[in-house]
Amino acid sequence: MAHAQRRHQGFTLLELMVVVALLAVVVGMASLSLRDSAAARLDEEATRLAALLEGARARSRAMGVEVDWQPLSDAPGFRFVGLPDSVHLPDRWLDEGTHAEVVGAASLVLGPEPIIGAQRVVLSLGERRVVLATDGLAAFAPLAPLEDPPKP
Repeated sequence: MAHAQRRHQGFTLLELMVVVALLAVVVGMASLSLRDSAAARLDEEATRLAALLEGARARSRAMGVEVDWQPLSDAPGFRFVGLPDSVHLPDRWLDEGTHAEVVGAASLVLGPEPIIGAQRVVLSLGERRVVLATDGLAAFAPLAPLEDPPKP
């Protein structure tokens, strides 16, 4: 009877090894899921830019002035052209490595007309890219991420 009581007072080596193995698997899965922070930062940039473009588009219609959005090529950032000086919108990316390119034009035309032409802008951060687009009626929204170009 004394032998049975002593046996239940601690853990066996096998039990400890199983717990350590399970912890290693959980930590490994967590690190893999958190590994691609560039994609998360780019998604955050795309969502933020879509909101800024829609805000500027609404102000353009409300004020009756033409507003354009231009990415800067010589500095990290962008600018809204046409809004009065009293309107202060952000002009910097959250991550300085972000780059934008308007597809087929030098800038996005945001208004004042309620229907604008279909427009796209490609945001990139490192190897990741995402497209923000509008058909002219709907709000700017991120499309599915672009696949990375094949490497030679």
